[in-house]
Amino acid sequence: MAWRRWSWLLGTLVAAVLVIAYGYRKPPAPAEFAEVVRAPLRVTVEEEGKTRVIDRYVVSAPVAGYARRLRFKVGDAVAQGTALYELEPPRAVVLDTRSRAEAEARVAAAEAALRAAEERARAAAAEEAYWEGQLARVERLHQSGDLAREALDKTATEARRVRAARASADHVVEQARGELEAARAALRYSAAAPPPASVSGETVVVRAPAAGRVLRVIRESEGAVTPGEPLVEIGNARALEVEVEVLSADAVRIPPGGRVLFSRWGGPQPLEGRVRRIEPVAFTKISALGVEEQRVRVLVDITSPPQEWERLGDGYRVEASFVLWESQDVLQVPAGSLFRHQDSWAVFAVEENRARRRRVEVGQRNGQAAEILAGLKEGEWVIARPDDTIDEGKVVARRSATP
Repeated sequence: MAWRRWSWLLGTLVAAVLVIAYGYRKPPAPAEFAEVVRAPLRVTVEEEGKTRVIDRYVVSAPVAGYARRLRFKVGDAVAQGTALYELEPPRAVVLDTRSRAEAEARVAAAEAALRAAEERARAAAAEEAYWEGQLARVERLHQSGDLAREALDKTATEARRVRAARASADHVVEQARGELEAARAALRYSAAAPPPASVSGETVVVRAPAAGRVLRVIRESEGAVTPGEPLVEIGNARALEVEVEVLSADAVRIPPGGRVLFSRWGGPQPLEGRVRRIEPVAFTKISALGVEEQRVRVLVDITSPPQEWERLGDGYRVEASFVLWESQDVLQVPAGSLFRHQDSWAVFAVEENRARRRRVEVGQRNGQAAEILAGLKEGEWVIARPDDTIDEGKVVARRSATP
């Protein structure tokens, strides 16, 4: 019976050793696995953009005047040549007590000047009549031989002089009358009272330069305007382009005529476009984090059918994805599974529940996936996001998914 006692003690000892060994063993490191698959891959540059009307017309006042109220609202359609504004002549100033007294004094002075001019004109007319009679008498005496030719010439010259003086006096009278009318008009037409109904001034009609819709009303109410003052903006709301501001480092990677996808614009499906122009001049812009960035404007034409984006308007927000490279059949892994090891890219492949470091050759990459040119095969598994707990030969276990 001794051998039974010894076998029982030996079994107990082995069980204790196994329990102790199990308690001190290192548990497998939890990790997220990802399968090496073949799938489409697209490399893009993503930025926010906004739509804008391609041809925009800013209608301005051609001359100074008093604009009547605009009858169009934002969104109203206008045809080419439609009358938008009517500019009346500028209104007169308001006369205060001193200005009215000065205007009345100028009227009185103009009236006095007119009376003086008329008196001088009457004197000149009387002198002209006298010398006209003298000239007729001298001509008769010269014809009869009783008076020399020299006396006739002197009389004719004096008659011409007084005739010119009479004409000059008449012109002075007309000038005085005009000055009197100007002084009376300054007193009569004040902004304090509307002009008489019999007085009609000229109006200038400002017309639409092209057909389209009213995009922005700058001046709606009536009032005085100056030459060149903007009044309203007009454009074809169906002729839209997308303006995107991209980093200068990304702008050099975007090819002219490249494909663009627009998402989050409000419709159920993404829209497509083509790069039309990449402006050659960059500008400095402060980001939301306060960092200075050099950005470039890229203009994109929308190539999707117009009926798909008919609800878009000027200044609407879109998210633009510039396609730099794409393929439909690419061997790929998650971008987070890559790490640098000895100046090359590597991943941790899962072999028999152990992490095995393996060098790979990487092709195209985006923020989510990377193309594998060599080092892995389709169907293998890698650790999606290795951390410091993962090392060569480490036992790993698939991390349970969060419910």
